[in-house]
Amino acid sequence: MGCVLLAPLVNEVVKKDKSLDHCQAAITYLTRTCKPDELLHSLLELIEDIDPDAISETIIALVPHLLTVLLRLDERKAASVGLALSALQKQLSRLPVPYTQQQEEADEYGLCRCCTALAVLTKPFIEEVKRKDGNSVTSTEDEELKTELLEFCLRSLREPLLEAELTRDRKSSLWLFATEIMVTLPAIQEPLPELLFFSSLKKKTSQDISQSMESRACLAYLLFVQLIAIDRFPAVFSPVFVLQCNMEYINQLLSSKKESHLLKGLALYRKSLESVQDNSLPVSLLELKSFYNVPQNLRQLLTDCPMQHLRESGLQVFQLFINKLDAEAKHKFFRCMLKTSNHSGVEGYIIKNIRNQVEFSLKPGNANEWFLGVEFLSLLGLVLCLPQGAETDLLHNMDRTMECLNLLRYLLIRDKELRSNADVWEELCRIKDKYLKMLRVCISISRAYYSAELKALIEDQKLKAKEARAPARSTKLFKSITVKREKVSNMSPDVQNQVLQSALVTFDLMESLIVRIEEITEE
Repeated sequence: MGCVLLAPLVNEVVKKDKSLDHCQAAITYLTRTCKPDELLHSLLELIEDIDPDAISETIIALVPHLLTVLLRLDERKAASVGLALSALQKQLSRLPVPYTQQQEEADEYGLCRCCTALAVLTKPFIEEVKRKDGNSVTSTEDEELKTELLEFCLRSLREPLLEAELTRDRKSSLWLFATEIMVTLPAIQEPLPELLFFSSLKKKTSQDISQSMESRACLAYLLFVQLIAIDRFPAVFSPVFVLQCNMEYINQLLSSKKESHLLKGLALYRKSLESVQDNSLPVSLLELKSFYNVPQNLRQLLTDCPMQHLRESGLQVFQLFINKLDAEAKHKFFRCMLKTSNHSGVEGYIIKNIRNQVEFSLKPGNANEWFLGVEFLSLLGLVLCLPQGAETDLLHNMDRTMECLNLLRYLLIRDKELRSNADVWEELCRIKDKYLKMLRVCISISRAYYSAELKALIEDQKLKAKEARAPARSTKLFKSITVKREKVSNMSPDVQNQVLQSALVTFDLMESLIVRIEEITEE
């Protein structure tokens, strides 16, 4: 009869009517009097059937009484703690995570208060585990309680902490909850290096691989970026080893479409790289799957992400990664990106880095075959080519083409250093001549095409045809031209005019660079 009374009493507490104190006193009396196993069953049913509009209010009202019941249990306490925590977190996952400081301070949906309540609920059981750690023999029940608390921590890392904005400057309630979780793990004899680097989770928890990776990715972020519990992490691991292990988590975060995941992935990537010495990462690391996938995810972020702050941050981390590779690794990475990026802007950025590496290699003590010798020629062959030959769309490939010409110009200006190897210089000149010859043809075709389009557009505007005719004509003229992923046919006539004029100016600029390169060659 007492268990049956729980539901209406809890409903009255959630409504916060005048009889609030009397209802609380009644619930407290019942939780101390009725059989704990039957009470637990009733409380779990209440949590399962929670009103969607009163999730946080119900959880906050129930947690103190749920703790009383759990502490009264004599048998299967660990399993019961696990059931209760899982049920509460399932309902908690339905609440939106506050993303800004204002949202977190307002805590409109009560998520932050619920996290604080969960931390209070687990405290006695964490203390129980710590007390029994001194014993030479631990029971199955003790090990099971550790596992349930580990499950709770991992679920908390995935939801809500992976979604939350956490900064050391603001000790918010979610920050304090994250700190509680990070302190709990070592307290229940789960060393942070073992969780992060040695994949013990598969044996101990019921999480699937993706969930496990997300939890550990958040753990790595809190540890290495926010430095929570860093004093409990041994300093014996080398920066390269830490980077290698973290790349799996970085890949998990950067493959997401969520802003909170991408921000954490970029921050973890940057922090992992900053400790590594420049020009030190060996080419063997690029054979690892994660060292291929992470740059590809980063490339996709740079080209497809609509958020400018993410693209800017991504570009900085991309350059930082390049800086950490040794000469051979840079050579291989540049080849890979030129073959797989399929984006003129990314290819142009890679070619600019190749020029920088040639300049670095020409300095005393930095000479290497990868950017000066025979190996450089194979890379140069990939750079100095037109993707579709004479039919290449130069407007679409403008970034790459301009960087190719700048690289050629630089190589010819530094001819004294490069001529020391006659065979290399001869092959370089052959590649250059072949590329410039094809590029001239391509410019000529492109200029003729865009000039004709511009002439037709001007004539079309002069005729002042009906509004219905202009779009139809434009669609016919520009159906194959795309600028920054936008069809020119979708633009207004004035913008179309600007695009075509800009294209012709670009072709003139390319031609002037070709002329300058030929002048340097003659000199």
